[in-house]
Amino acid sequence: MNLSAHPLWRKPKHHLDTEASSDHVHWMELFYDLVHVVSIFVLGNFLSHHLSVAGFAIFALLFIVVWFAWFDLSLFNSLYVSTDIYHRLLMAALIVTVMLMTASINTIDAGGWSFFAVGYALNRFMIGVLYYRARRMGNSEASLPSEMARNYTIAASIFAVSAFVPQPYGYVVFTFGMLVIWAGFALPKIGTIRFERIIPRLGHMAERFALLLLIVVGEGFFKLVITLSEVGVDKVRSDVFVNYMIGGFSVFAMAWIYFDFAGNGKPRNTDKRTLIQWTLSHLLLMLSAVCVGVALSAEVKIGFWDHYPLKYAILGCFGLAAYLYSLLLIQNVIEEREAHRFATAKIRWVGIVLSFLTLALVSFVPALVGNFIWGMALFSQIIIPATNAYRIFSAEEAHKTG
Repeated sequence: MNLSAHPLWRKPKHHLDTEASSDHVHWMELFYDLVHVVSIFVLGNFLSHHLSVAGFAIFALLFIVVWFAWFDLSLFNSLYVSTDIYHRLLMAALIVTVMLMTASINTIDAGGWSFFAVGYALNRFMIGVLYYRARRMGNSEASLPSEMARNYTIAASIFAVSAFVPQPYGYVVFTFGMLVIWAGFALPKIGTIRFERIIPRLGHMAERFALLLLIVVGEGFFKLVITLSEVGVDKVRSDVFVNYMIGGFSVFAMAWIYFDFAGNGKPRNTDKRTLIQWTLSHLLLMLSAVCVGVALSAEVKIGFWDHYPLKYAILGCFGLAAYLYSLLLIQNVIEEREAHRFATAKIRWVGIVLSFLTLALVSFVPALVGNFIWGMALFSQIIIPATNAYRIFSAEEAHKTG
């Protein structure tokens, strides 16, 4: 066997230059996702312990930053087929940087910030190294990886500086680094988005989004189980167990509506605006899913006749509304599927309106009523499309046989 053809020694190639490139996710990417399971869980815990406007702002900014650490590597792996030993070592090093960032989150407003910024700087630098390697492998279109390597290296230097600048100026420097990355990617005429070869394997990226969404939504189960464990499973009333089951069904339903109507869906075209909306909608979808997961953890702290804690209710209602709106945005840019006939924009807006109705009433009604209205906001996204589909398909089948 030709050594250069073996996955362990095969040099990175752009997916357009390979004879055959799979859309399926490589095991290394799945392993990289494992550390993000912990990151998202720690971020959710941070939000649980900082239920304030300032706490949410810090959580949201951290989530966005960590999410882009995941996305940027996923984009590279989608653009370039790279599995050789050097790539594997770099992937392992990238995992360590995310471990360092994650361990810094709980003390991010104190001594943890410097460690987080250094971890992020190293992460960005290594992404730049990946693109630099791709440029050196004889790629006839070397401009894209060259510019990407340059942008990540410059941004990594800025992030490293931010770790040692006194606060709050360090945050400002870090934000500037993020703007450098985004500007280097998205600015018309000078951003790397102008290159035709920036378009990734769409099926691969769709699968990456779907797998991370499973992780993000699944964190809701973690929150419920751990919260009940901390309260004491032997110390709660029977109505708390009912609330516990409601939370579990809700988490499952969130995954259900994503995979039926948006999961693994490829963009309907390769227009850059379409791809950006597809990407950013998934970011908002996952951010809102974490908010809902944190909000559901309050289910095991109250009974039927208690008032749902307002701060958790705000998270849950705004989170669900944003989740449904994100689904609508994704549906609008992916290829049409049969399920879209029944999960229309009107149905999404029904759920969004019911979410805000829940928020308006939650302080005045018992949790049993609040859960019912919020549950209708969520489960209507399954019940209405499924009912309409059954009715229409049954009528169509009767017409054919009849």
